[in-house]
Amino acid sequence: MKKTLFAIALLTGLVASAQSTWKSDKSHSKIGFAITHLMISEVEGSFGDFDITATASDSFENAEFSVEIQTASIDTDNERRDGHLKSADFFDAEKFPAISFKSTGYSKTGDKTFTLTGDLTMHGVTKPITLEGKVNGIITDQRSNKLKAGLKLTGTINRLEFGVGGDTPTLGDDVEMTINLEMAQQ
Repeated sequence: MKKTLFAIALLTGLVASAQSTWKSDKSHSKIGFAITHLMISEVEGSFGDFDITATASDSFENAEFSVEIQTASIDTDNERRDGHLKSADFFDAEKFPAISFKSTGYSKTGDKTFTLTGDLTMHGVTKPITLEGKVNGIITDQRSNKLKAGLKLTGTINRLEFGVGGDTPTLGDDVEMTINLEMAQQ
């Protein structure tokens, strides 16, 4: 019995140690979004200042993500619109300088796909969301000799649930998110 317990403890320790920290490579990553405007077109934008950290295995299974986005880094290719989005009418970037996400669950759905659940905090409101994920590939970087992973996360949130933008009739309620990541194992 002692040998069995020791073997289980050893195996559990090996599995736990197989997890490592991964960080996003900002120059090869993007947090983007799209929202319907006037019910006829989509306006796209992105956030330029963010930090994404994950704890995951070498195959990126059972990943746990932590994300922090600087709200004032919003960019829709229109300075006037960006200024309005940073104002109290929308994100209120002065009062709420960061948007954060902390994953709470990971479920493998296919060979390279997974579902990620977690808590999104935006505009002072925290709500659970679900993201669909795909591991595009994992390679050994020739320069660092460490692993790099390419991932794509997608999901939809209702901006009204987070109190962003009020009941603005010219905008759709749903915001489509697309997060393309290149992550480097630390």
